Amino acid sequence: MRKIFFLVIVLISTHTLKAQENFRYARTTGKLPMMAYSLGEDRLGSAKMNIIDTNILIKIFDSTNNMYLVQLAKNHTAYLEKKYTKLLETTQLKNVYLTNAFTVKPIADSFDLVSINLTEKLPYKIWMEANPNKIMLQLYGVQSNTNWINQYTNTKAIKNMYFNQTEDDVVTVTIDLSTKQHWGFSTAYHQNTLQIKVKHTPKPSLENLVIAIDAGHGGTNFGTVGSNSKVLEKDYTLLFAKALETVLLKQGATVIMTRTTDTTFDNKDRILFLQQHNPDLLISLHLNASVKPEIQGVSTYYKQIGFKPLSVSILKRMLDTGLKEFGNIGNFNFTLNAITDFPNCLVEIGFLSNKEDEEKILNPKFHQKVAQSIYWGIKDFLKNSKDMSAKN
Repeated sequence: MRKIFFLVIVLISTHTLKAQENFRYARTTGKLPMMAYSLGEDRLGSAKMNIIDTNILIKIFDSTNNMYLVQLAKNHTAYLEKKYTKLLETTQLKNVYLTNAFTVKPIADSFDLVSINLTEKLPYKIWMEANPNKIMLQLYGVQSNTNWINQYTNTKAIKNMYFNQTEDDVVTVTIDLSTKQHWGFSTAYHQNTLQIKVKHTPKPSLENLVIAIDAGHGGTNFGTVGSNSKVLEKDYTLLFAKALETVLLKQGATVIMTRTTDTTFDNKDRILFLQQHNPDLLISLHLNASVKPEIQGVSTYYKQIGFKPLSVSILKRMLDTGLKEFGNIGNFNFTLNAITDFPNCLVEIGFLSNKEDEEKILNPKFHQKVAQSIYWGIKDFLKNSKDMSAKN
């Protein structure tokens, strides 16, 4: 039995070595490379894992027509579109990549900064957890050489940070937050240091907030079409967006519009535009459609669990417009919901494929109702955030 067992180990080891010889190496490139969990698709593409930075070293060991299967760590894989990679002809690879010193400190009144020093730009997965609020990070293809975590005592958003070597080549970092509401974070490399900027809680009043409004679709992207009226979604999302802009400006908010005319604007370009302007909240407005004309109602969508409270507050207020409820949808695959930089909510106002909803959507008075309802939803969200902070 021992001889047979030894033979199996030798065969497995040989197979592993051959597999490693077949790896291709690349670096991420392009506009907001997005890792996916699988090759499964819906109309919005594969289920999104997270956006990662450019120039990250990755191992490729399989491919399909337009996707690479990437080996993140021994027991972790992801899919990445080929157009977001640049293959390397040769590379000087180390046997082991290491983590070094960690630092957590505040930066003025804007955000707390987590800095993780590494010996290479390596892939990562980062996500939110709620109740209690945390940011979780997995660093792949790395081993810990961290003997120094410098944590300043005057951080505003971060309570504590610690890590564990959870697998031979995976370091898991936990960032405990000091409030019960996520206000967003951004992740990027500065040289070989991975930096996570965790936003401070803004003053909970509209006069102090920057709110971004996204009128869905536009230009060559028509969206859906009214079943009876034949109106285009792109035209009416803009009307709803302008109505909301007017209401929020009257309440003292600073408003950023992703578009104010009928123009084509790629969703990834919208993200880059929004990241540049760094709003406190994002509301993206759309109109729904179904092959079943009886389906109707309003719905709100989020992907990051920390942003669910905003979508719930808006949905509850949207029911005051007389629309039926289609629901609050989580883990949604929409590109603008994937960003972690600020709380965001997609609002599907109603169904253009439903006669009753369509009649409402065409009515200018209804545009004002929707704008007022979203405004009150934001107010409720801010009040709840303030109350939760006070309890903390």
